[in-house]
Amino acid sequence: MDHKLTAPTPPLGWNSWDCYGAAVTEEEIRGNAEYMAEHLKAFGWSYITVDIQWYEPYANSSQYRPFVPLVMDEYSRLMPAENRFPSAAGGQGFKPLADYVHSLGLQFGIHIMRGIARQAVHAATPILGTAATARDIAHTNSICPWNTDMYGVDASKEGAQAYYDSLFELYAEWGVDLVKVDDIAASRLYDTHQPEIALISKAIERCGRPMVLSLSPGPAPVQHSAFFAEHANMWRVTDDFWDQWPLLLDMFDRCRTWQGIPQAGCWPDCDMLPLGHIGIRSVDGGGSDRWTRFTRDEQLIMMSLWSIFRSPLIFGGELRDCDDWTLSLLTNREVLRMHRESFGAKEALRKDDLIVWTAEDAAGSCYAAVFNIGESPLPLDLANEQLGLTNTTIGTELWSGTPAELTEGTLQTTVPPHGVRLYRFF
Repeated sequence: MDHKLTAPTPPLGWNSWDCYGAAVTEEEIRGNAEYMAEHLKAFGWSYITVDIQWYEPYANSSQYRPFVPLVMDEYSRLMPAENRFPSAAGGQGFKPLADYVHSLGLQFGIHIMRGIARQAVHAATPILGTAATARDIAHTNSICPWNTDMYGVDASKEGAQAYYDSLFELYAEWGVDLVKVDDIAASRLYDTHQPEIALISKAIERCGRPMVLSLSPGPAPVQHSAFFAEHANMWRVTDDFWDQWPLLLDMFDRCRTWQGIPQAGCWPDCDMLPLGHIGIRSVDGGGSDRWTRFTRDEQLIMMSLWSIFRSPLIFGGELRDCDDWTLSLLTNREVLRMHRESFGAKEALRKDDLIVWTAEDAAGSCYAAVFNIGESPLPLDLANEQLGLTNTTIGTELWSGTPAELTEGTLQTTVPPHGVRLYRFF
């Protein structure tokens, strides 16, 4: 089937990394899935993803333990650690957990590193469907600079495709709906790993189950956008994104670089939303157990930019700890409609501390996100043409629900520092 049909709109979901690093447990996955089913599913949220190192029995934070034994089956495929995922006992893998997530009406995702486990290569263990061993297909000088689990796979070797086919056959049996592949979209040591992306894309095609393919980390090179669109559903435009203002400010440039690229099935990805209660067992991003360091206005900037740009929205906090404010960011039906249905997003205006993004939808509505990246309030009189509008007299600010102040062809508003006003005009 056409891979683009697996994500016709940008995916909405939750991922365990921002709060649990590599150390999430089955109980935490189930608990967040139950919360999503009860509070967010009705708004379109659907993916529950287990991030990195679910095969590492003693992972305890976002700092990896180097060169440790990993749980693996007889065919060189990594398996869930049963002490962390008890339902995986007896070789069942993630099938019982995926079945549970599906029973809630949600979809199940996993994270993998590109390549093949180093321990498999050193032991020359078998690969299903080929006479080649793990050692035969390994690209031993293609390594990840920040994690010691894997060697790359040499796509030119006999057995390379068979290895990836065997992985995705297994994931299809488990009932996986999304696979986030890491150390592949951008690399500190190499260029984008296009040969392995192609192997993975073909393996998904062959496995008989639709799966969203998400590529990390960024910044993915924009010159490869056609390749990404052909092979994947989402790919990161940034390295790991955390709750720090300079990183958020930087995202305006990244989104401008990728404007015009988002389309059905192909979504440049601004990374997870570090909102609510994060850092529980993660020490990345310069913090530990905390509530997001973004101010409420900065949180609105992030949600507005990600939504008008149409990045996937992947929540990073512990859902069960959400307060009313955080929940309100995830359940604004008008903002979610813009995210789901709008098109043509672009940076329409940038001057000093003012940035304006605009988009439209099939019903004839126009959207405008008016950002103030400065340190003091910004009073504005914006002419209709600066907002891409013609003869508009009615508008609503989507976060507050208040009517837009439109008089004689201008919008009048004051945007708070590090803040936004997000409008729909019709």
